[in-house]
Amino acid sequence: MSPETSAEISVVPRTEHKKLRSRHITMITLGGIIGASLFVGSGNIVRAVGPAAVLSYLIGGLLVLLTMRMLGEMAAARPTVGSFMEYARVGLGEWAGYLVGWLYWYFWVGVIAFEAVVGGAILTGWFPEVPQWLFSVVLMLIFTTTNLVSARSFGEVEFWLASIKVVAIIVFLGIGTLFALGLWPNATFSVPNLWTHGGFAPNGLWPVISGVAIVIFSYFGTEIAVMAAAESENPAKGIRQSTITVVWRILLFFVGGVLLIVTIVPWNELPKPKEEAPFAHIFGLFGLPGASLIMSAVILTAVCSVLNSGLYSAARMFSSLAEQGLAPRIVARKSKAGVPFVAVLASTIGGYAAVLVNFLAPDSGIFDFIMNSAGLVALFVYAFIAVTQMRLRQKMTPEEVTNLKLKMWLHPWLGILTVVGVAGIVVVMLFTDDASRAQVWMSLISVAVLAVFWPLVRRGLKGRDAPAPGGDIDHSLAAVHDIDQDKVEHGIHQ
Repeated sequence: MSPETSAEISVVPRTEHKKLRSRHITMITLGGIIGASLFVGSGNIVRAVGPAAVLSYLIGGLLVLLTMRMLGEMAAARPTVGSFMEYARVGLGEWAGYLVGWLYWYFWVGVIAFEAVVGGAILTGWFPEVPQWLFSVVLMLIFTTTNLVSARSFGEVEFWLASIKVVAIIVFLGIGTLFALGLWPNATFSVPNLWTHGGFAPNGLWPVISGVAIVIFSYFGTEIAVMAAAESENPAKGIRQSTITVVWRILLFFVGGVLLIVTIVPWNELPKPKEEAPFAHIFGLFGLPGASLIMSAVILTAVCSVLNSGLYSAARMFSSLAEQGLAPRIVARKSKAGVPFVAVLASTIGGYAAVLVNFLAPDSGIFDFIMNSAGLVALFVYAFIAVTQMRLRQKMTPEEVTNLKLKMWLHPWLGILTVVGVAGIVVVMLFTDDASRAQVWMSLISVAVLAVFWPLVRRGLKGRDAPAPGGDIDHSLAAVHDIDQDKVEHGIHQ
């Protein structure tokens, strides 16, 4: 590997504003992927797959686990706010960073819009006299403000929102286990529900595989912890922590939660999510007072958490794109607190636009197109992470590989398995149903649009990189000075 590339991969950039503390990273790691997709969306998987939905969550969790391990290897060696976009740019080329960065930003802008609309709908259910659009705008303003103040402001808000989600699901797991074993008041032993209503996989094995294509999006967001760790007081520790704990987070929160659902209630008797969320239905069976209201509040908390963390992710990715010349330079501007305020504000535009469209033309289909056209971004990102990690490892010297603080298991075979798994899921989506096919094709349209603009962006990059007359030597000396300073300040051994 060339010295220039080695320096580019190994040196940790100086960041003047590292405001997130260890407890923030811990709770973002624990609660980052617990959202409405688990509390509500799990019901759709169970009704389509049966008790074998547990396998769908296990397979999807395995794919996320492998991806996070590969991301962790790269991030522990070189913490950076841009995360996988930066690694793709270094490992595969500017085109890869451009594509994955813009797709990721577009995805989260769509999620911000979606969560704002959903949050407004929940609040309107509590206060019917207030229009939904007003609640949505208020939510957007609140979390725009928390993200504009500082990284620690975002971390503090996310800490408490994630805490509520974690406590709620731990209570669910504890009481649910007692209920399933018949040890809770008025409960009976219900474990046979796993096989007595048409079998463990009543609809066959194919729905189990197609279910993975749906559950994989429930897990998307695990990478936020790695991005946040890059702005923490101890990036390397935060990254190792977030990637290692992903295993038991998935097993406990997702697989454990769904296992209890299909154990406590026969899969074919579970209410449709539009009628009642599965977690709310189970809480009602526990006989706890105000269970429905409590779960509605927890789901609103989950929505707010995703809105908060989604805005953080979108802004950091947008800012990183601008810093690399892959987006307008003004987007990279930061406040005195180190917040990319232009990127934050730009990332909220999609949310306000979606609220407006949903209010003025709820049946126009524009909102659905935005969500569907970003539907495969999770899979695209996972594939890019896998290919990038294999490429960067290939460029390393044996000594650099030995010094890695966090290594991918069975390299490169599990990386190859991840890419094959992603491709398999896309193929399954093409043959599953009309909605899945629409997501595939609309997401490919998003990629095609970005590809059309790449020549213009590349031309701008060439203009930026062209050295001024007589300035190339000074620029090189400055770069060497920065690298040496980084080594001194961070104690990096190369």
